[in-house]
Amino acid sequence: MPEQMWRNHDLKSSYDVVIVGGGAHGLATAYYLATHHGITNVAVLEQKYVGFGASGRNTAILRANYRTAEGIRFYNQSLKLYENLAQALDFNLMFSQQGHFTLGHSTASMTALTTRAEMNKAEGVDSYMVTPPEIKRMIPEIDISSRPRYPILGALYHPPGGIIRHDAVVWGFARGADRNGVHVHQLTQVEDILTEGDRIVGVKTNRGTVGCGAVVSATAGWSSEICRLVGIKLPIATHPLQAFVTQGLKPWLHHVVVSSTLHIYLSQSDRGELVCGGAVDSFPQYSLRSTLDVLESYAMHVLELFPMLHNIKVQRQWAGMCDMTPDYAPILSPIDAYQNFYITCGWGTWGFKAAPASGYNMAELVATGSVPATIAPFSYDRFLKNQLLGEKAAASVGS
Repeated sequence: MPEQMWRNHDLKSSYDVVIVGGGAHGLATAYYLATHHGITNVAVLEQKYVGFGASGRNTAILRANYRTAEGIRFYNQSLKLYENLAQALDFNLMFSQQGHFTLGHSTASMTALTTRAEMNKAEGVDSYMVTPPEIKRMIPEIDISSRPRYPILGALYHPPGGIIRHDAVVWGFARGADRNGVHVHQLTQVEDILTEGDRIVGVKTNRGTVGCGAVVSATAGWSSEICRLVGIKLPIATHPLQAFVTQGLKPWLHHVVVSSTLHIYLSQSDRGELVCGGAVDSFPQYSLRSTLDVLESYAMHVLELFPMLHNIKVQRQWAGMCDMTPDYAPILSPIDAYQNFYITCGWGTWGFKAAPASGYNMAELVATGSVPATIAPFSYDRFLKNQLLGEKAAASVGS
């Protein structure tokens, strides 16, 4: 019989730390609490199953080529953690650093991409501009002619970028956390958070109430609902994000291709499927339904880049939920109203690539009570102080 990845446990009466959300961010926080800080009396509470939410529904692209200095440093830390994560977890994550193209289709977009390239270089991240002939040499199938509605004028190329197997990351973190004493509780829905004065004292679930020394909310699209339980209003709106995969094909696309103008990104999985995602749906809602109009839009734009795909069949389509902040940057922060309540949210369409750094820094924050310098700019109160980060230029597909 194969080894069980992680064990089932009875819910204890109390834990030092309760983490709400059994996705990559919550599990990474638990893993680093146990392995880096020796805090093992930790519970991860997941309302469905491990990886049910955004961690199991994303398109698993990794990169660090952001726009602001704060964002570049943070996502570069995450990419560096990813590079060694398979060895640390002793689990094959199927990480392929195949290179990442962000295409430019106008003078304005080329100017913005050039600025990003220089910002990346200044922060020690490998990114540079390439011309259409250089793109064609690396991706022979792409159309660089003047025929498309939005011809390709160039691209920002980021060699360390690539793709990873998202399920493997979630399972690896869950197994690693479990092996270090963390309790992973699936089918455990949080119904209320209990407070006394300025402290969280317990979490009420469908399986009973547990006491806690600290609570970390890591629930992505559901963050607003969790924070509402303690009277905290988050500056986020939750939007669906849809994606699809095609039938399996012989490997031909060996890079990630992104177009913010066309609102699509494309890569090829190890099984040969083309994986395509785009911008979030234009209206906020809690929905996991996929729609025909989005599929038609994605397909049309993919064909503008790769006309040779006109007879390829779509195999499946799905949706996830994204918690979008006004400045397209996350929130990793303590909450002033409570001494022991912490949030990691606002991950929008870029959360999976941040999971290791999010977990690493949130674990340090919880364990030490001090905000690590890397995540200090992503504080909750930046919206009150008008210190927004302006990361939308690097969101790749916008909204």
